[in-house]
Amino acid sequence: MIALRKTRAAFGIEVIDIPDHDAPVGDADVLVDVAAAGICGSDLHAYAWTPSYAFMGDLLPVTLGHEFAGTIRAVGPEARGLAVGDRVVCMPTVTCGACAGCQAGRRQDCESRHIVGLHRDGAFTRRVSLPAANCLALPDGLPLETAALAEPLAVAVNAVDLAEVRAGDAVVVMGPGPIGMAAAWVAQSRGASVLLVGLDDAFRLARAKNVGLAQVADLVSDETLEAATLRVFGRRPDRMIEASGARASLEDGVPLLRPGGIFVVSGIHAEPCTLDATRFVREKKQLRAAHDSTPESFATAIRLLHAHTGSLSRLITHRMPLARGADALALASGRQAVKVMVLPQAGAGAAERTPS
Repeated sequence: MIALRKTRAAFGIEVIDIPDHDAPVGDADVLVDVAAAGICGSDLHAYAWTPSYAFMGDLLPVTLGHEFAGTIRAVGPEARGLAVGDRVVCMPTVTCGACAGCQAGRRQDCESRHIVGLHRDGAFTRRVSLPAANCLALPDGLPLETAALAEPLAVAVNAVDLAEVRAGDAVVVMGPGPIGMAAAWVAQSRGASVLLVGLDDAFRLARAKNVGLAQVADLVSDETLEAATLRVFGRRPDRMIEASGARASLEDGVPLLRPGGIFVVSGIHAEPCTLDATRFVREKKQLRAAHDSTPESFATAIRLLHAHTGSLSRLITHRMPLARGADALALASGRQAVKVMVLPQAGAGAAERTPS
């Protein structure tokens, strides 16, 4: 079978043949037939070989892909709670179970965690073996392609949770990629007034409106982040969520936040940022990091996808067969897509674009 693999510590990706699986790799694993796998920002960093993903160098080759849904094909003898035919999604963080974070029930803080699709082979292939403990069963009626959005939606839910968003809050979300768009949707669903901000992002902001977000701003014009925020809210925001990975989002955003407000960073940044620490302290702001997700945010994401399939599935803008995986990554790297879904069971063909 073919797989989309990172094989070299350099820019690029390869579609290559690998041995087919007929059984789980480990006794506590399950073997999953992958129905759909989304391209994540982490995949794009690995594809571009940015410095923050150099940790993968000693692990190559690795099949990428950690946002996926599928059907269990085989179950290891020590796997519990799952059966052949179950429809599942994957929580991609594999924890050690022994560190202080794991022992305290904070699996997201595991000091020796490994990620499916980054540290070990992932889902950009027809079948993947992974720990049964990392699989969550899906409710009937939730399409597998939509369910493949569970991981990025769980990341967004976690960011909104960390921001402590409440009804009536003025919330600015920076970056209209999948995480930012999903975080804006979640915050809006909780009763907040939300502004989603992009920079030369006409396509993605139009998709955001199609998903149901009421207020967007594209800063490609002369309007600044501060001007857009004051135009929409008439005041400084209570909460800000940064999902762009752009240095200016922090350097312009943190001073804009109201005193006592919460600023959550979820983007991966390629360069350092500067912060006026004295003003930050005097205005008693909070800066929090949101990375990965929690079992609770994953469960919430699945419930939201089940209840709002129609709107949330519009985050998917393109679908491509696995044989064109390199083209899919190139497409996802630009501003003319939100979520690109790779379909391992589909035949080779042209990209399918979801109508706006």
